[in-house]
Parts: sequence; structure tokens; C-alpha cells
Amino acid sequence: MTTVQESIDVAVPVSTAYNQWTQFETFPQFMGGVESITQASDTRSHWVTKIGGVEREFDTEITEQHPDERIAWKSVDGKSHAGVVTFHRIDDTTSRVAVQLDWHPETFTEKVGSAVNADNRQVKSDLQRFKDFIESTSTETGSWRGDIDAPPSGTASGSATAGAADLSDPSLDDPESGGPRATVAPS
Repeated sequence: MTTVQESIDVAVPVSTAYNQWTQFETFPQFMGGVESITQASDTRSHWVTKIGGVEREFDTEITEQHPDERIAWKSVDGKSHAGVVTFHRIDDTTSRVAVQLDWHPETFTEKVGSAVNADNRQVKSDLQRFKDFIESTSTETGSWRGDIDAPPSGTASGSATAGAADLSDPSLDDPESGGPRATVAPS
């Protein structure tokens, strides 16, 4: 499994950064390789990506979400990835957005890309584009302020299918907080 951790400070309040991140369908505006995201429900979405010539379609489920704090997800259809984005208040007008992404490279191209840290560079550049996007608009394009508690430790969310169940959910790594708190230094 490959783990990517990156963070960036953005010159907007934490609620603005968080609110924008809940607008999954806008991700193609600042995430390289994300062709489209269709939100099927408050907790499910369908992704179409093309990164390094590798096309993927997969479904994700939010496993934990707390306004202005964190959004954790995992794939539910056999593609092996999960992640968490945390939001940290620096001051009234500055926030830190930290991403942890865990995934299993499948193709030769993905394995080579992971070996040369192309995935780290992709996440870092996506965060920079997010920063540019949110700072240029100074306001979110929408928000979803729902709260989703993590499933009890050691249990699956019930909707995971074979293949995704063997990938631990990084939002469950820290029993005290319900998930990891990124400690990556700002870029």
C-alpha cells in the first residue's frame, strides 16, 4: 500500500475551506486527472479519473465527516483506496488542509508512478490548485454541513464490498479522535 500525506495553508477561514471541500462535483476544477464526480447521495459518489494514461471509475463512501474538522472516505467497489482530509484553524482567516491518501497501485504505470512519488506530486499540485481556487473566489461554491460518525472500531460500514474490505479505513487509525490528525508540515 502507498500512503501520500500533504498539507497546505490557505488564506480563508476553516469553514470556507471545509465547505468547498464538501462540493465534490467541483473537484475537476482543481484536481488534475479527475474527469468527473457524480454525487449519488450524501455519503456516496462516483468518480471518473484519468491519471498518467490510466482510466478508472470507482465509487466511494464517506465513512466519517465532521464540519470544519474532517472528511474520511473509502472505495466501495473493489478499488483499493481510502483517505482523510482534515481542516485546521490557524487563525480567523487562515486554515491548514491536510490530506492522507492510502491506495494500492494496480497497473505497471501506477506502480512506477508511486515508486517515483508521482502520486505525492499530484496531491501536492492538487492542493496548490485548491488554494488558488478558494483564495481567488474567497467564498465556497456551496456546502454540506452534515455530520457522519465513524463506524465502531473494527467494524465495516456495512456497504463495503469484497476487495475494499481488506483496506483499513485511515479515519479509524486513532481511537482517541476517530482518525488520524495529519502532522505534515505546511508546504
